[in-house]
Amino acid sequence: MSEIIQGSTPEVAPTRWPRALRRGPMETVATILIAAGVLMLLQPFALVLYTYSFVTTLAGVVMFTIVSKFPD
Repeated sequence: MSEIIQGSTPEVAPTRWPRALRRGPMETVATILIAAGVLMLLQPFALVLYTYSFVTTLAGVVMFTIVSKFPD
């Protein structure tokens, strides 16, 4: 059995994921997409923005759900 030495940190294997595809940046993109969809829903000026607001919000939610499984 291996003993754990106090004060040592376990080695973490480096991930092979590109930095842009990690959870943090991608969750930020998904959150911005959700916020953009809500703003498109609430604006009173352009009907085309209102038309695509639900699809935009849904895409952000689906993206956030998938990205939350990515490594850090």
